[in-house]
Amino acid sequence: MQANGAGQESSELSCLNSAQNGESSSGSGTHSNGLLSSTNNGNGVGTSNGASTGPGSGTVSTVSGSDASSKKKKRLSQAEEDVIRLIGQHLHGLGLNQTVDLLMQESGCRLEHSSATKFRNHVMEGDWDKAENDLNELRALMHSPNAIVRMKFLLLQQKYLEYLEDGKVLEALQVLRGELTPLKYNTDRIHVLSGYLMCSHAEDLRAKAEWEGKGIASRSRLLDKLQTYLPPSVMLPPRRMQTLLRQAVELQRDRCLYHNTKLDSSLDSVSLLLDHVCSRKQFPCYTQQILTEHCNEVWFCKFSHDGTKLATGSKDTTVIVWQVDPETHQLKLLRTLEGHAYGVSYLAWSPDNTYLIACGPDDCSELWLWNIQTGELRTKMSQSHEDSLTSVAWNPDGKRFVTGGQRGQFYQCDLDGNLLDSWEGVRVQCLWCLGDGRTVLASDTHQRIRGYNFEDLTDRNIVQEDHPIMSFTVSKNGRLALLNVATQGVHLWDLQDRVLVRKYQGVTQGFYTIHSCFGGHNEDFIASGSEDHKVYIWHRRSELPIAELTGHTRTVNCVSWNPAIPGLMASASDDGTVRIWGPAPFLETQEPDGPNENCSTMDS
Repeated sequence: MQANGAGQESSELSCLNSAQNGESSSGSGTHSNGLLSSTNNGNGVGTSNGASTGPGSGTVSTVSGSDASSKKKKRLSQAEEDVIRLIGQHLHGLGLNQTVDLLMQESGCRLEHSSATKFRNHVMEGDWDKAENDLNELRALMHSPNAIVRMKFLLLQQKYLEYLEDGKVLEALQVLRGELTPLKYNTDRIHVLSGYLMCSHAEDLRAKAEWEGKGIASRSRLLDKLQTYLPPSVMLPPRRMQTLLRQAVELQRDRCLYHNTKLDSSLDSVSLLLDHVCSRKQFPCYTQQILTEHCNEVWFCKFSHDGTKLATGSKDTTVIVWQVDPETHQLKLLRTLEGHAYGVSYLAWSPDNTYLIACGPDDCSELWLWNIQTGELRTKMSQSHEDSLTSVAWNPDGKRFVTGGQRGQFYQCDLDGNLLDSWEGVRVQCLWCLGDGRTVLASDTHQRIRGYNFEDLTDRNIVQEDHPIMSFTVSKNGRLALLNVATQGVHLWDLQDRVLVRKYQGVTQGFYTIHSCFGGHNEDFIASGSEDHKVYIWHRRSELPIAELTGHTRTVNCVSWNPAIPGLMASASDDGTVRIWGPAPFLETQEPDGPNENCSTMDS
């Protein structure tokens, strides 16, 4: 962090001469604060707490006055001066003004320029004429000549509003016409200010101007704005130490590979005495539950958008819906949906979590739309026995969905299965509806993702890979896409810039369809199944996995991260089980970190 002061004035403004820098020209060692200074640099002659040495203190080497005066204190560096000023500003904000005076006196530093102090006091007192005169003194200390006009405009705006609130309409009008308008600055704002003359009472003025009213609150806010135009050597930015501490905490959180809790910008929620670190044991890499109700390979799993339910689809022709206990995070079977003759390879929850659509593998021409609240089948859709409906995505309005497959079908339908639109010749591998309600993303057999607009029937290329895209998912904000690419693994793409952001390492991906996911708070993490029977987890910005979860005995086909409970994740495998992953049990968290049968880590 560099000091960006006002040039040659910075040394004068930040620190006084060496005599004021804690030194005594008389050699007596007594400051104006009444404390005795030490002149021997810790050699035992004097003490800084005012205690004197005497004959009973043991062997003492005496130092002559001339020698003592020659041992001058080291001049403070620019960084040390900055720290002292930051501490002083913080103490001043706490009301410890005598402590600030003592700190400045003993260090020889100055909290802010004397002209800035006058300016601050006049603004807080509402003495606008004197505050305006202070600006002339500050002009020579400022980098930008245009800043004076902006600062003057802010001062006069506050003056005008306070006159209006006090009912002094003529005085306010004089400020508007005789002082603000001649500045020829921000005429649009002047037109807005002139409209406030029509306010019938003070409450109306404060509401329309979005202004706190005359007093400490509005003047403090004004001062914060004014300070942005002054060099820090003249007046420190407001609450500068808190800003720096907050930035440090945020940076440590950002670098923490396992940080998976809601961000809190308040410094009261952390300890400043220790570096931020999250234990791996707080991370969902421990098996909490194994669901064994399916009797064949489990091909898909997906938590509902509110995180209260989990749906799993299997080769055994069933969909099982599980209820998530909000307290224990344990899952229990809610209902079983049967009759999917070819098995269930894909599931999609409606935006309001009322409905669930189930699709089958390549040779399945049918699609099932279930009402999860009642357990009833609302729609069983099949346009043609030649179709292959293997993927589906809901429109954000919850009234439509798109579906398709590798045989060239691409339909948009309503909840009763009625065909609304179709796009011919698109061999769909996976689908996703963007939040605009118009654009549908579809990966196809040409190793690409294209965007299709069903309203104006336009399409465009967005992603082009060199190998087949087996599946993909999109982040909540619609900006990022996570692709499982055959023989390559997991790739992260920026859909807006249309660039490949990152290739994640470790996962084994052949030509099986494996579904990965975003997860955690702010979707900072990525998880994917793998053909080596593991679940891999990465921090979004790191190519190397931060955790490899073991326990499954065959290919892990799908991973789903609970959107409401960031410490809960599910994985579905060809071994016929669904594993629920969570933090370490309470007793285990008391043990030091180490590898176990469920989780091993590789720090990036």
